[in-house]
Amino acid sequence: MRRPAGLRPAFAATTPFLPVLAAAALLLTACGTEHADAGSTGADAAASQEGTRIDDPGKDGVRITSLTLPSPSPSPSPSRSHVVSAERLPTDVDSGVSAAYEVTNEGTETLTYTVVFTFRSDDGGAVTNRTETVRDVGPGQTVRGTVRAGGLPPTAPRVTGAEVLEVTKVPAGEAPAEAGTCPASGVRVSVDKGDAAMGLRVVGLHLDNCGTRAYTVEGYPLLELLDEDLEPVDGVEILDGSGEITTGAGPDGPPRPVRLAPGESATAGLVWRNTTEFGTAVNVPHVRVRAKEGADPVTVTPHLDLGTTGKLGVRPWEKTERQAVPDGPT
Repeated sequence: MRRPAGLRPAFAATTPFLPVLAAAALLLTACGTEHADAGSTGADAAASQEGTRIDDPGKDGVRITSLTLPSPSPSPSPSRSHVVSAERLPTDVDSGVSAAYEVTNEGTETLTYTVVFTFRSDDGGAVTNRTETVRDVGPGQTVRGTVRAGGLPPTAPRVTGAEVLEVTKVPAGEAPAEAGTCPASGVRVSVDKGDAAMGLRVVGLHLDNCGTRAYTVEGYPLLELLDEDLEPVDGVEILDGSGEITTGAGPDGPPRPVRLAPGESATAGLVWRNTTEFGTAVNVPHVRVRAKEGADPVTVTPHLDLGTTGKLGVRPWEKTERQAVPDGPT
């Protein structure tokens, strides 16, 4: 059966449009390619924010697994450039730099880790340090987290690497209370960064009554010096008072009862000399503190560099002007 001749003109009429359609498709394709190259959008932008895997052996069970760095900002074109005062550049904007890490407890008890991470520049210098506390890591458990470099000064060099600088770990049940919380005892024990001058070291222990009942201490805090493995350190005499260490830090007050109402605080000083002569220098990373006999122990990490003196002076508790706001009931 013959195909009707009337169909041929219709088919023939469509053929002149094929080159036009092909040209339009080619033009659209070219436009799409130009749009993708115009900026780091889509997959390119996602790739620039993904962390670069790092083969890091780590330290004391903590290692960095990846590093995320923002793409360098393109230089402005000369026609659009303008002078900006360095004093007006923002310093509180997040840099976009971060490192993913993991903490593995290879011990036999639950631990709380305090980790200092350092972000470094291409020449190996430290750009900034950040401290993270990872609580309640059980035996054999691995906990993962992310530490951010935060805002950096506009004059800071570009971050190109990160590493674990320092790790301290204490039994989870003896870790200092988290900021803004109050332990069941109703008192919070902490340590400051201390002061060092001409070999003399002074570190303050702080006792805050964050509960709802009065708390009384008398005399000196009870201390136990511990090494990196949380084992007792031998060969160091703990003295009542600082008179045998120095008279330059001011006289010690006499030991007396100190009653702390809710919201009040007390302090006691640790005093020593970092003198190194004959023998092996002693470093004490941890100190287990009891505010008084029978109190719950709290292990702080003041990193005492006692040298070879073999002595640590302890000042008695004194009420301080600093006031702590109650954080919760006992």
